[in-house]
Order: sequence, then structure tokens, then C-alpha cells
Amino acid sequence: MPTRPLRLPRIAASAAVLALVGCGAGGGNTASESRSGGSSSTSSSGSSSTTKGGDGSSTSSSSPSSSSTSDAPHASACVAGVRDAMSDTQKAGQLIMAAMQPGPAIALDPYISGQGLGSMLYLGGWEGSGTVKAASDHLQQAAPTIDGTKVGMLVAADQEGGEVQQLTGAGFSEMPSGLEQARDASLRDSAKGWGTELKQAGVNVNLAPTADTVPDEIGRANEPIGKWGRQYGSTPEAAGKGATAFARGMQDAGVQPTAKHFPGIGRITGNTDLTAEGTSDETATRQDPYLAPFAETIESGTKIIMVGSARYPKIDGDTPAVFSEKIIDGMLREDLSFDQVVVTDDVGVAKSVAATPVGERATQFVDAGGDIVLTAEASQVPTMVEALTTKAKQDKAFAAKMDESVTRVLTLKDDMGLLGCG
Repeated sequence: MPTRPLRLPRIAASAAVLALVGCGAGGGNTASESRSGGSSSTSSSGSSSTTKGGDGSSTSSSSPSSSSTSDAPHASACVAGVRDAMSDTQKAGQLIMAAMQPGPAIALDPYISGQGLGSMLYLGGWEGSGTVKAASDHLQQAAPTIDGTKVGMLVAADQEGGEVQQLTGAGFSEMPSGLEQARDASLRDSAKGWGTELKQAGVNVNLAPTADTVPDEIGRANEPIGKWGRQYGSTPEAAGKGATAFARGMQDAGVQPTAKHFPGIGRITGNTDLTAEGTSDETATRQDPYLAPFAETIESGTKIIMVGSARYPKIDGDTPAVFSEKIIDGMLREDLSFDQVVVTDDVGVAKSVAATPVGERATQFVDAGGDIVLTAEASQVPTMVEALTTKAKQDKAFAAKMDESVTRVLTLKDDMGLLGCG
């Protein structure tokens, strides 16, 4: 299959990382490009305050959570056994996804062994399926065994198409943009083919599709999506049709899709990765028709939803979506009945959340109902884990929320065959 050519010049490292991971398409396909990246999702329930970072989970292993809400996720015997055998640190680590740049496959080993890191994302432009497969295999080997059960890793890529394709070279097709994919009458089959390539490289999660609707009147003025043609259309109907077909194709290939960037970033003008300016959607409400594409992907079986970091004044004032209980617990979990995994867009280097201390980015997200915190900066993992475990020890309600998040993450892994129970 043809490989993706280099098209955009290299930009400053920090901006490149942001664009490669998050909602903005200033990031690129390879380490030397600067195009864009995308996101994912799940959440939990409860209440709490904030501390450090990481996408936290539960109270200490010796202090089982007794204050879970009635709608807490159900845990199978396998999931409950693994969760209850985990240390506080291992639980917190299951709630973090850290990026790995091209290079040695052992780069994340200290965080896997030391902080129990449970998920990773290929970032920076990896070349060749063989290279990626070797790294994926190593990551799964490095994953911990808890009380006799191997707990595999969520190994993610940002293979959206167009300007957002982190894996290129031999073994990876050059994928068209969302607008181009929307013209493909066999998009589900095409997505299955792209998903099969990911599966063969050991990737089990794709941080795609984009379910954002970019109205015609904004179009390319929408920096994160419209400028790069990442959307499937300018109406919720078109966006939902394309996102659902792509998601189903990934599922057909055995790869978990991630619908992003809830509740939608198609109306903003600023790129949340690169600025906090122009990142408020002044129109969206809790009954926004632009939520329909997300509802459709959930109905089609999508198990991961990514929440963006834009702001929605008519919904929750100046609170970024990733920290909003009204948006995650309220709109996503209650209104759309989504009881599976919620992941952040990048909160490691995104300018939209830069004012929030690293540790609090993790605790605020979990407190709002989220599950997995995505950071483009792996060195932040210890800070996030410490913040989550510290807050869980101080706040029983937060500890219960963490346990619910860990349960959701482990349940997803069990469904994917990543828990070796029995």
C-alpha cells in the first residue's frame, strides 16, 4: 500500500506534540511533521475535590470502596479479583495513557513497573508496521501480572486519516481525510482494512473517528477540525454516518474505536492544543443537535469516548469539558447512557488546560466522571499517579469514583481479551 509523504515543515517540538495528540491539526503524521491528533473517552460517577494528576482510580487495596453509587459499573469476578488485588498505585496507573515517541520500546518501562501505567499512545510519527509490532509486543510483555492474572495494555494509535495519521510506512495505507472518507460508499470495509493493519501491528485502540460537526458557515476557520478536513460533514447526519461507518469497520477488525471530541469542537475557532483563545462554543446546549453523531457511535457499540478541553458557557460556564461533571457525568453518562470508558484529549501539554496543575488535571477529570487521562508527556505520569492516590486516601467519595473508573477500564480490557483470568 502507498505510504504517506511528508508535506508539512517541522515546527517547535512542544507545538508538534500538542497537535499530534490533541484536537488541533497543526500536528503531523511523522516525527518531522506538525499536523494534528485526536482523542477518546469514558467516565465514572461520584463527587470529590482536586489534587494532582493522572486519571485516577480507587482507594488503597486494603480499603475497598463502600460508597459507590447505585449506578456503579458491574464487575465480573475476574475484574473484581484483579482490581481488589491491585495496590493504590497500580489502580491509578490503569487510569493513565502516556505517549511514546519513536525510539526504544523500553521508554515507558519505568512507568509501567513503577506507576502501573496501563495504556499508551504511539505519538510522533512511527514508521513501519514491523517496528510498531516489536514495540507493541514488548509493551504487552512488560505489562504486570496481578495475583496471577496478566493485565495487558491498551496500545493506542491516532489513525484518523488525512493530516492525522501517526503510523505510516510499510504495512500502513495512506488514509484519506474525513471529508474524503465520507465519499466512500464502502467506508466500513475500508476502515476494516485500516483496522486490520493496526491489529497486525499490535495496536488494539484507535483514537478515531472524529464525530465533530463543522458547520459550513465556519468551515476552515475551525482550526482543529475544519481547517484540515477532518470532519465527515457539515451536518450532524453526515458526521454521524461517517463516524459510525468508520467505528464499525474498526470493530470488525478487532480494534476499539474512540469517538471524539465530546461534546463537539466543530464550532470553535482556536485549537485547544495550542491556545486557550477562541476555544469556547457559545452555542452548544445540553440538547445540542451536534451531539447526535456521538449518540450514533455509542449505539453502534463504541466503547470509548474522548472528551475535549473546549468550554461550553451555556452548559457549564468556563469549565473545560474534561473537568466538567455536567458534561461527563450528566450529558455523556446520564443523557446518552454511556457507561463505558471516557478518555481525555491530551491534557499533558495542551495550552487550554495549562493553568491547571498537572496533578489536578487527573483528579479533576476522574472527579467529573472520567476514566483515562491522556498525556503527551510521559514524564508527568508519576505526578498524576501520586495526585490520584493521595486524593483517594483523603476522600472516600473520590476513592469510590476511582474504583468505578478502574472497574470500567478493566472491564474493557477483559472484553478485549487483555485479562488473563483462568
